[in-house]
Amino acid sequence: MDGVPNVTRADAKAALRNPLAFIAERWTPEPRTVQRAALSALVMAVIIVVTGGAVRLTGSGLGCPTWPKCTDDSLTATSAMGVHGAIEFGNRMLAYVLCAAVGWAIIAARAQKPYRRGLTRLGWAQFWIVMSNAVLGGIVVLVGLNPYTVAAHFVATSALIAVATVMWQRTREGDAAPRPLVGKAVQQLVWFLAAAAVLLILVGTVVTGSGPHAGDSSEVERMPFDWETVSKLHAVLAWIVVTLTFALWFVLKAVGAPKDPLNRTRELFLILLAQGVIGYVQYFTDLPELLVGLHMLGSAVMWIWVLRVVLSLRERPEAVTDLPGPATHEATLTKA
Repeated sequence: MDGVPNVTRADAKAALRNPLAFIAERWTPEPRTVQRAALSALVMAVIIVVTGGAVRLTGSGLGCPTWPKCTDDSLTATSAMGVHGAIEFGNRMLAYVLCAAVGWAIIAARAQKPYRRGLTRLGWAQFWIVMSNAVLGGIVVLVGLNPYTVAAHFVATSALIAVATVMWQRTREGDAAPRPLVGKAVQQLVWFLAAAAVLLILVGTVVTGSGPHAGDSSEVERMPFDWETVSKLHAVLAWIVVTLTFALWFVLKAVGAPKDPLNRTRELFLILLAQGVIGYVQYFTDLPELLVGLHMLGSAVMWIWVLRVVLSLRERPEAVTDLPGPATHEATLTKA
């Protein structure tokens, strides 16, 4: 068994001054490790969406009636608070797991050789989104589940998913300048698709904010919109996204696009169809909690695949750096 390396006082000071640089000097992760770290952050972001939905659907939004403590006198949920307190506090604890996953992604990206500044920045962007969204989540509780703050909380999580998806993609490609795989017309169609998906998500938060699942059994303020009208608008936007996706797949086939954009577009189309079936079934069955939760999961997966379609339209090979060989280096030293 290898012995524990000696850590000098200088090492300890260096670790305190810049722990990430200290780790990077002593550890080089495999590319697969960095990819898995980025993927773990993305998976945890999706899990937070699902568990946050469970909090709302079980009426546990005010299970912990204050923040950052669970009650004025207790940091954690107590037995007297029942299942609602346990569910809400459990969701808060999962936020720490999310922080750990994002931290692991940052450490792995920082320690990778060669150092990739852009990749590390994507990790830090996730960290700051998580921190700000945690504060926003506390505000949601303090204002009694105001639907506009709940919607903002979900939108911020969608932004986290977007950054995590980009980071995961960047771990599997190089740092050279991106090269488009399709023409400008196809790129514009994809951006229309992405914009429609963003609008679909935003209107979905309005459906939630005006719908029957308020997040708590007590009287909770709702958005002043007719729920059925907003739901129908949401359905129309969903069909627009489906139509744009099918049109994109048809255009990609027609222009002989590479397999990756075709595969991602086909996968997105299937995800949208499944999401549509869940949406219609939940609408006509009076919104059973399980189906609403599946629909929220589908929303996160749909958003990831929209971004994967966007990112599949270009490739980024490894950057080529002209490093001097041993002979050239020796000649340079001789001239000096």
